[in-house]
Amino acid sequence: MSDLFSTQVPEEVAARRPLADRLRPKTLSDVTGQEHLTGDDGVLQRMIASGSLGSMIFWGPPGTGKTTVARLLSGEAGLAFEQISAIFSGVADLKRVFEGARARRMSGRQTLLFVDEIHRFNRAQQDSFLPVMEDGTVILVGATTENPSFELNAALLSRARVLTFKSHDETSLRTLLSRAEETEGKPLPLDEAAREALVRMADGDGRAALTLAEEVWRAARNGEVFDTQGLARIVQRRAPVYDKGQDGHYNLISALHKSVRGSDPDAALYYLCRMFDAGEDPLYLGRRLVRMAVEDIGLADPQALVICNAAKDAYDYLGSPEGELALAQACVYLATAPKSNGVYLAYKAATRAAKENGSLLPPKHILNAPTKLMKGEGYGDGYRYDHDEPDAFSGQNYFPEAMGRQTYYDPPERGFERDIRKRLDYWAKLRRERGES
Repeated sequence: MSDLFSTQVPEEVAARRPLADRLRPKTLSDVTGQEHLTGDDGVLQRMIASGSLGSMIFWGPPGTGKTTVARLLSGEAGLAFEQISAIFSGVADLKRVFEGARARRMSGRQTLLFVDEIHRFNRAQQDSFLPVMEDGTVILVGATTENPSFELNAALLSRARVLTFKSHDETSLRTLLSRAEETEGKPLPLDEAAREALVRMADGDGRAALTLAEEVWRAARNGEVFDTQGLARIVQRRAPVYDKGQDGHYNLISALHKSVRGSDPDAALYYLCRMFDAGEDPLYLGRRLVRMAVEDIGLADPQALVICNAAKDAYDYLGSPEGELALAQACVYLATAPKSNGVYLAYKAATRAAKENGSLLPPKHILNAPTKLMKGEGYGDGYRYDHDEPDAFSGQNYFPEAMGRQTYYDPPERGFERDIRKRLDYWAKLRRERGES
């Protein structure tokens, strides 16, 4: 047969394969950075040892080895391996794969079906996996960078175990670079500081680390060694791994909010700057700061809301990057302000009460009587105009009669709410003295 149809890859072609592809591990124990899954005591090694694999969802950032681990898993478990991508596959592709898996099963061999970007399948397509998972036609291994809780059907998740892949830490990235040097038979032409800078540029992505290393080898002249500035010049600066529609976005805004709530201005400023650096819309951050002002500072410092709105307006006026400083100032102000969720809790309690008692009428004495009929029905009878009362306070009951007076707002003894507490205590004293309910 002609070599035209040979599956053997010539050496010179294999040498041109990307470094990340040439360095793919040959066994699960060779995988670096996911020892909690692939190590001797890892979850996947235990599954193989037990001789029983179930369907799984691999959840983690890009470049953490999800595809490689799925392929190795099928080999070590003696399963046929099928791979499809949800980006390029449709219903016809799924039917073809399922039919092939059924045929293999009839001959006594099970199929591990690896579905990359499984979250991109719609709900109906995700449901199509359920019958073949239940009858054992396939062992499904889906890979996703998205949070499965939000992106995958509950029915699919109930039949699959979610395994979390971690971003590579600096130690595992250094291990990958050392393996690359062994494979290439030469050291990376970087000084120590530049080598550490490359590790940081990879941002936890093993594939990115190897791609960057490959770029360095291509760019280096004979005997040339790059420092940090030289490295930045060659590979430019790799943007942080951050997708405004994905988990990185929600994780960082959560960290920012909790740092503000925890009165740590340094951590809050760090996360704010990370989001700026990642290309987040500054007006989105302005809106989130306004929310923090009303949820976590509230009336403990009423100026917090004013300052956040002013910072948002300043950004509108100045634009980027000058306006970002106004948002940073508001962020630090919030983190250093006294904290109170008193109004937030009062609002939630009042909302619940409104839903539960939404049919109750206000007491007649506080209702206007624009018609004779309503006046005859007692609307407005007994209402006392507070400004005409001693201390400009009547102390009347304003709740529906069936409810009686309720308490939702309980200001803490912090910040400006200390003064509000004094006012409430004073009005409660007047009510008691005047015998009002």
